[in-house]
Amino acid sequence: MSRIVTLIVCTLLLVACKSPEARRPVSSKSGSFIDASVARNIKLNEKEQSYIKKLMKENPDENYIASENGFWYYYNIKQADSLISPDFGDIINFNYDIKTLNGQVIYSKDDIKTQNYVMDKQELFSGLREGLKLMKAGETVTFMFPSQKAFGYYGDENRIGTNVPLLCEVSVNSIIDNKQEQ
Repeated sequence: MSRIVTLIVCTLLLVACKSPEARRPVSSKSGSFIDASVARNIKLNEKEQSYIKKLMKENPDENYIASENGFWYYYNIKQADSLISPDFGDIINFNYDIKTLNGQVIYSKDDIKTQNYVMDKQELFSGLREGLKLMKAGETVTFMFPSQKAFGYYGDENRIGTNVPLLCEVSVNSIIDNKQEQ
């Protein structure tokens, strides 16, 4: 009898020490929705970029610059003597407007009013945030943002719709160095 009990105990110990096995999902989904979404976004981006390039060719008087961040811009007013560019935490006082690429005003400078923005510590749409980093006090720059650098798929849930590329004229009034404030 003791042999049977010993055998049962040994068997239970062997079974109890077995590592748990991963459970398989009840259902699995393919990445087809994501793949289709990526394909749509690539086509949309190519379409917007070709339209922006067409607009730039139609306006050869401006010296367009392609940014590393996926948008284009030109200087309306450039300050060669200003050395101050904004860094993390600097306070930027600026004005801007938002238009369609055709020049139709969506938000005027009066609608938006003068803004104070703490660099990289507050929310702005990605194109404008990256564009401000390129500017110096006293400069005015016109930016052409593809929709993914503007308000993207959601728009602003007010006047800017889904996937709308934008034209913004931005004027930096002043930059307050964060190190001076401390």
